[in-house]
Amino acid sequence: MLSTGALRAHLLAARIAGPVATPRETSLRSYRLFAARDPRVLLGLDPDRAWGERDLLRLMADKCGVSDDPGHVSGPDVIDPERTLAALDAFAQCIACLLYTYKRQFYAGLADALSAAGCAVLTPAQGRSVDMTTRFGVRTYYLDYVRGVALVREPGVRVPGSATGAHTHSPLPVRAVLEEAVEARGVLPELVVGDHGWVCGAGQLGIEAIGLADTDDPALFVGEAEGRVSVAVPLDDGVRPDYYRPLTRYVLNRARLSQ
Repeated sequence: MLSTGALRAHLLAARIAGPVATPRETSLRSYRLFAARDPRVLLGLDPDRAWGERDLLRLMADKCGVSDDPGHVSGPDVIDPERTLAALDAFAQCIACLLYTYKRQFYAGLADALSAAGCAVLTPAQGRSVDMTTRFGVRTYYLDYVRGVALVREPGVRVPGSATGAHTHSPLPVRAVLEEAVEARGVLPELVVGDHGWVCGAGQLGIEAIGLADTDDPALFVGEAEGRVSVAVPLDDGVRPDYYRPLTRYVLNRARLSQ
């Protein structure tokens, strides 16, 4: 079993926490845009209250460990590994509670473990197209699944066995998935696991949602503060994919699942 100390060391060595690659300038720009309610950073969330830049800076300092000094405007941002560990523990508790409910989505490893434990991992709307606004104009993407994990792809770019999809902050894909789930099976998921628009889009609709967020993704932490997102884990979301495997093992161990 991966110990808390070993995972803390891995977080720092892989720069998933500690000084991260996300520039302070990028984080502060996201806070300004969020305060102005720019849909590009709201990620599908409709906040209950007005969040000013100072409010967001204080929130992100509390949730992620970034500096709360508004005069600190450049250099790498910082994520407190203790906050990451605490959020991963809460993340695992959500997984464990779901399993307990059934007596018996990171992402591929979580989906495999949940499926093996008897939970239905929903994969609706396979191949459905979704039109999303990008900086290049409106583009059409389609929904795909790899090992139970939903992602979006541009038409014609599928590589056999590839788990990589297009990067998007839009809530539209999760809305399409949820709509199809209701139409096809008459059910909604009890838990959505993901990041960006997947979590905020689901949480805004009242579905329990947990996920990962970087220092320039304030929407998930606002959603958590307002009760729409159950758990937001602060971490750098742009490191090598294999660096996240110890986090998956840690969550599954904490949730009393084998990996």
